[in-house]
Amino acid sequence: MKHIDIKEIFTNAEFIGKEATVCGWVRTARDSKNVGFLALNDGTTLNHLQIVIDKMSGIEVDVEATKLGASVKVIGTVVKNENNGTVEINAKEIVLLGKCPPDYPLQKKFQKLETLRENPHIRVRTNTFNAVFRVRSVMAAAIHRYFQDRGYVYVHTPLITGSDCEGAGEMFKVTTIGYSEDYKNAEEYYADDFFGKKAGLSVSGQLEGEVAAMAMGKIYTFGPSFRAEKSNTLRHVAEFWHVEPEIAFAELPDLIEIAEDMIKYIIRDYMEKCPDELKFFEERFEKGLTEKLLNVVNNDFAVVDYTDAIEILKKADVEFEFPVEWGCDLQSEHERYITEQVYNKPVFLINYPKEIKSFYMKQNADGKTVAATDLLVPGIGEIIGGSEREADLDKLLSAMKAKGMGTEEYSDYLDLRKYGTVPHSGFGLGFERVIMYCTGMANIRDVIFYPRTVGNIR
Repeated sequence: MKHIDIKEIFTNAEFIGKEATVCGWVRTARDSKNVGFLALNDGTTLNHLQIVIDKMSGIEVDVEATKLGASVKVIGTVVKNENNGTVEINAKEIVLLGKCPPDYPLQKKFQKLETLRENPHIRVRTNTFNAVFRVRSVMAAAIHRYFQDRGYVYVHTPLITGSDCEGAGEMFKVTTIGYSEDYKNAEEYYADDFFGKKAGLSVSGQLEGEVAAMAMGKIYTFGPSFRAEKSNTLRHVAEFWHVEPEIAFAELPDLIEIAEDMIKYIIRDYMEKCPDELKFFEERFEKGLTEKLLNVVNNDFAVVDYTDAIEILKKADVEFEFPVEWGCDLQSEHERYITEQVYNKPVFLINYPKEIKSFYMKQNADGKTVAATDLLVPGIGEIIGGSEREADLDKLLSAMKAKGMGTEEYSDYLDLRKYGTVPHSGFGLGFERVIMYCTGMANIRDVIFYPRTVGNIR
């Protein structure tokens, strides 16, 4: 069907005074004795195009074409809208493409986000989710552009794996057998399964990413990861998108520099390409959003040692829900205090106690900490977790033993330390969390198309 995107109608002055064909869904309809108005949106822009229906011209319009949610094709002349300085179309013909009955879920003008989550297939038609998913697209493209322009190789790591990157065991099992009482034990069960051994959905592409980095130097992955955590917080979903660069010949300071540069690049690109969406989010969801983002791109991030952060928190005149002691895993309330009350900007927290971090992180000379870093941002908390990787085989084996891990399923990973090991580093960026930070959306379920959470899938 030949037509022009509504975004083009708004941005290209050459259409003014000419006949054009547009398609879209009716967002609102107004009517009077001599003239009617439709607000049309086709998903290419946040802005609605006004369709003017001059009843005195003899134009016939199916009443169903004026119902909220109906899809239509409009042929008419593009003219200037003298009231708001944009453009509108004086309709010559309106063709009904698809009816929309009264039970359309978006009949109410104002809907709570909780209610809209119950209709993920329809909520994308609202202004809020139109803006969210447009921003998501732009930011995804920016991530690819950032790494591609800097010589990184994009690799596709497997989603089905036989090893647990985090060593935590919170994985979704992959099986073709399902529930069965035909086996005496797990060993017999998995031996008869599709792969002949236990398999699960990947929690991270890091281990395979390191393999690629040991051959191509700089790589990144960008795809889904899966966590079987029974968590219902505002920041957790069972399926999320993960950006994971791995860089050979890079130590922790190099990694921090790359992570900061990437975050600033993404935010600048978003602010440049999505001004209408940014304005919308600032007006509806987070006052001061633009100033917050400018503060990020125009200032250096703080770098704070974990030990120093613990002392700051212990001296804070705040009664935290979770007590703070050296060796504890920081909670969201602690992270937000550091970023919002102390530094008022993103903070790289470094050198965590080895007991609370993963087995693959480089052990520092003090014997107590590892060369790890989390990037904490105001309002969200952690959006990046990374580290210099342990390059010494003996130290890596020792860390795995201390955590009670077997080595058989990690044989490929361990070989990297045998055959030409080098200092190398990497991080994981939770894509949904950075979208939350840039839009002011408070719940991760509202920045992902179909959120998967405990007890919820459709």
